[in-house]
Amino acid sequence: MTHTWVDQEADLDALIDQLLAEPRYAIDTEFHRERTYFPRLALVQIAWSGGIAIIDPLAVDAAPLRRLFAGDGLAVAHAAQQDLDVLTHAVGAIPGRLFDTQLAAGFVGYGTPSLTSLLQGELKVTPAKGDRLTDWLRRPLSDAQREYAASDVRFLLDLHDRLAAELAGLGRLGWTEAACEELRRKPTGATPPESAWLKLKDARALRSRSRAVAQAIAAWREREAAASDTPVRQILSDLAVLGIAQRQPTTLDELAQSRGVDERHLRGRIGRNLLAAVVAAKEAEPPQVPDATEELDRAKRPAVTLVSAWVSQVARDSRIDTALLATRADLLAILRGDPAARLSTGWRAELLGDAISRLTEGHAALTFDGKGSLRLVDVATGVADSGPMVPLAEERAR
Repeated sequence: MTHTWVDQEADLDALIDQLLAEPRYAIDTEFHRERTYFPRLALVQIAWSGGIAIIDPLAVDAAPLRRLFAGDGLAVAHAAQQDLDVLTHAVGAIPGRLFDTQLAAGFVGYGTPSLTSLLQGELKVTPAKGDRLTDWLRRPLSDAQREYAASDVRFLLDLHDRLAAELAGLGRLGWTEAACEELRRKPTGATPPESAWLKLKDARALRSRSRAVAQAIAAWREREAAASDTPVRQILSDLAVLGIAQRQPTTLDELAQSRGVDERHLRGRIGRNLLAAVVAAKEAEPPQVPDATEELDRAKRPAVTLVSAWVSQVARDSRIDTALLATRADLLAILRGDPAARLSTGWRAELLGDAISRLTEGHAALTFDGKGSLRLVDVATGVADSGPMVPLAEERAR
């Protein structure tokens, strides 16, 4: 397999000019973020009808890719979320149109497949194997490493053709396009400091004052990490954030006794800033857990369980990835009556119909069909719904 290595500005500009004339292109990235707060872009691989190019962003500024992303071409990627994150940081833009093959696969009977398993299932090809622990930031890369990077985009356009045809046959191409646009518009980039505490395990279980301290300490940690481009847990561990939140120290001695805190956190401005954050948090209004999901969960737990069971059955009958159809947050939103709930609009509402409202309002019930599946039964008539409301493809041999 041949490819072009792009490490000169003029070559990148020429490549972009060529790609702007294409209706679509495949894209992938290699990056590292183990030792930094922000992801460091190491490679950008692009395939189109005329070949494959690998852009070296360590040698040439990747910012001109904004011109490509502003064009009309469709970007085809696999599991694109992290690629979108790194491109947002490194390029300042993402493709204006996106087709995610992993997401699309969820509409034709797959779960969340790797690129290798999807290529094997759809195209009967196995991409080249490489060293998953390659340091893509090192230069020079070997020929084998470059070939492995190129293989990530080699078959993506063929895969797009295959999946698009299947989706069109199922009447789900529009659904997939809507889901890909939803992914493309999903917020990317750094965590907002004031909401960083929500990423802490068990943070939602903290009492109000401890919750306020956890928010303040986690926000300080996030800002410190961003300013120094250092992973957040190297600034302060999660254990230390929770330890400080529970102990709420006001002196360095008390800070030293908090779980997870070590000597480096007690010296100079770090210790002073941590204590100042605790003091400020004690005087602030404790943050509310977004949407009060824990209270709703307790009050609506039976409804969540019931609706979740039915959504899983619909997904299974329709051969759609359950996680694609509805997350727990989606179930909570619909049960809250949120007008912006994803299950009440678009393709999800088209698939589920009014089943959820009928269940929660007592107009329908779930029963077993004697074959291991659930049926939705009208309470008044005792008649079961007929099943999935969309045509199903022939079961693919796995």
